[in-house]
Amino acid sequence: MKNPFDLTGQVAVVTGSSKGIGRSIAEIMAAMGAKVVVSSRKADACEAVADGIRKAGGDATVIPCHIGRKEDCEALVKGAVAKYGRIDAMVCNAAVNPYFGPLSGISDEQWDKIMESNIRSNLWLANLTAPGMAERGGGTITIVSSIGGLKGSAKLGAYAVSKAADFGLARSLAVELGPKNIRVNAIAPGLVKTDFARALWEDKANLDKRLENSPLKRIGDPDDIGGVAAFLASKAASFITGQVIVADGGVTIA
Repeated sequence: MKNPFDLTGQVAVVTGSSKGIGRSIAEIMAAMGAKVVVSSRKADACEAVADGIRKAGGDATVIPCHIGRKEDCEALVKGAVAKYGRIDAMVCNAAVNPYFGPLSGISDEQWDKIMESNIRSNLWLANLTAPGMAERGGGTITIVSSIGGLKGSAKLGAYAVSKAADFGLARSLAVELGPKNIRVNAIAPGLVKTDFARALWEDKANLDKRLENSPLKRIGDPDDIGGVAAFLASKAASFITGQVIVADGGVTIA
């Protein structure tokens, strides 16, 4: 029996993959055999990741993309297809959070930036990749969301709203695209030690509280999420769609 976790032959596009969770996803998928498109706003940061993948024996290319710009998303998909001929797995990982505070203080510009980058860009990328996937008999779309979407927040309210919306987006896309053998899922990480979440895990009081409430007594590492994304793109997950996979060390069940 062929290894159901093997990604050999797949082409994966991972947004926000120059560091953190996105970088782990790209590296793990490449290690499992996928050809990977590394993408973020800064080409030089992406090239460092792609070079590391190549040195480890993998296949990677760089296509910069600002997810808030539709033309960039279009160029990302077009460039990936031009390079590798197809896209089998689209991983929508890039996200922003330009505001920390109560919803009563958020500006329209900050709200729009969060919703455009964290939700609308995922819809763009899904709509851009789904037709090609359908022509080839299927594919996967994975949205990296957050456990922030499972509850309210006094300081990260807008971000939480966007992440909750990603759950709904994944479910609706799964229903729509399922007949075309395109699986769509979301991942909801807990607190992970990344630059993006640095303000949360460097806050000792917040970290101590999180550890106290975590059955595993630790916060996450990017590789804790990278493996989940790789799994969802594999044959091992062929009967999973429309789901939110929570990877939080048990915080939400404690």
